[in-house]
Amino acid sequence: MDLQILDMAGARPEHSTVIVNFVAAIRKQLKSSTCYVFSDNVQYKWKTKDGEEKIVIPDASINCRVKTRKGNTFLDIPRLVMEVLSPSTEKYDRGDKMELYRQQEIDEYWIVDWQKKQIEVYNLDYDENKEPQYYLWDIITEDNKEKLKIVHFPHIKITFDEVFDEVDLEY
Repeated sequence: MDLQILDMAGARPEHSTVIVNFVAAIRKQLKSSTCYVFSDNVQYKWKTKDGEEKIVIPDASINCRVKTRKGNTFLDIPRLVMEVLSPSTEKYDRGDKMELYRQQEIDEYWIVDWQKKQIEVYNLDYDENKEPQYYLWDIITEDNKEKLKIVHFPHIKITFDEVFDEVDLEY
């Protein structure tokens, strides 16, 4: 197993606030369903196309396949993953992690930049060779915040202001 330990400084409070806000906004709406929302306290273990075993801990995820797990490790894929950028993780979140999510065919991937107050929403689809690809559905900012939605869960309501509630940009 190829595990990589990254030496990262603790996340800023704003990073954690975005995660908590997302989970709080979604949790009650999923209460009577078979899906659950998780913060960064669960991990997923998958095999890559090369047969390599990878463990990843997303900042937040919506998972409807929660029966295949060992302890706090899920062995199946979530439907949505959200990563909140920080200087120490941005390259990984946009690179290797995004590629792993694509290979696992996770339906929707959000990249949240709390400093820019911006949400990139990627939707998984298949190219002409039937290979899974992420396509940028939209970049949500203050200017178009009414467009924010979870593409694969249209019945769930979440607002831009909820995601960034109490994220103070004044230092």
